[in-house]
Amino acid sequence: MHEIFADAPLLFVGVVFLFSLLIGSFLNVVIYRLPIMMEREWRAQCAEVASAASGDLPQESTAEKFDLITPRSCCPSCGKPISALQNIPVVSYLLLRGKCARCKTSISARYPIVELMTALLAAIAAWRFGFGIEAAAGVLLTFALIAISVIDMDHQIIPDSISLPLVWIGLTLSLFHPVAGAEVLFVDPKTAIVGALAGYLSLWSVYHVFRLLTGKEGMGYGDFKLLAALGAWLGWQMLPLIILLSALVGALVGITMIVVRRHDRNIPIPFGPYLAAAGWIAMLYGREIVDWYLGYVG
Repeated sequence: MHEIFADAPLLFVGVVFLFSLLIGSFLNVVIYRLPIMMEREWRAQCAEVASAASGDLPQESTAEKFDLITPRSCCPSCGKPISALQNIPVVSYLLLRGKCARCKTSISARYPIVELMTALLAAIAAWRFGFGIEAAAGVLLTFALIAISVIDMDHQIIPDSISLPLVWIGLTLSLFHPVAGAEVLFVDPKTAIVGALAGYLSLWSVYHVFRLLTGKEGMGYGDFKLLAALGAWLGWQMLPLIILLSALVGALVGITMIVVRRHDRNIPIPFGPYLAAAGWIAMLYGREIVDWYLGYVG
């Protein structure tokens, strides 16, 4: 198997693309359900605290089980369960013409877009790193960054259940440094630890300085944890590039939304997607970009 994929990179990329289409379908579930699961957990904790404060015995929850597996996916309009044949990534959406098989209610085009984006970005990562463990790690990071980005766009939260495991995975991967053939990922432990600390503390410092100067919160703690994860994966050397790219793109998008779409400047714009995009670019071509810049300046 190793020889087949190593000698036929296009085959390897094609397999990753098809596999990632399936993962993209699962990411749609994560993007939709994880925020609901978090909200339910918060409500349960609040109810427990309120019961303890009043001296009442906590009531047993009668809510239906809801997680990433249960219940089965169904049409939000008519409640019809989605069969396996109706859940084939992209293909089912096209065959159903973007509508529910029973009630004909339109299905959001974002579902196939997330599936295609997941497959495309994962395939690019696979092509960049070639067959091997570095490609597997890069594809995994790509999946996580996509989920984080869309959830943050929808709810302006970055779930700890995704960002914190990314920190620990990045630190764990550093224990296997050096890895034969690895060029970007699997940085040494010292670089990963300093990257995680610097990533968190840099945005944490900006957050508190901004709050002292303006009395407002400029970003959330989820952004700190995401940058810490990227620092653990890519090393502290990539953090300036990530911050610069994310700030530049975020500023351009924010100004465009205010000018073109009349976006209220008091309504916060999630920063997580820009950090994720900058981190993904740095994962693929960060060293080339830094070397080009230093050569241009020098």
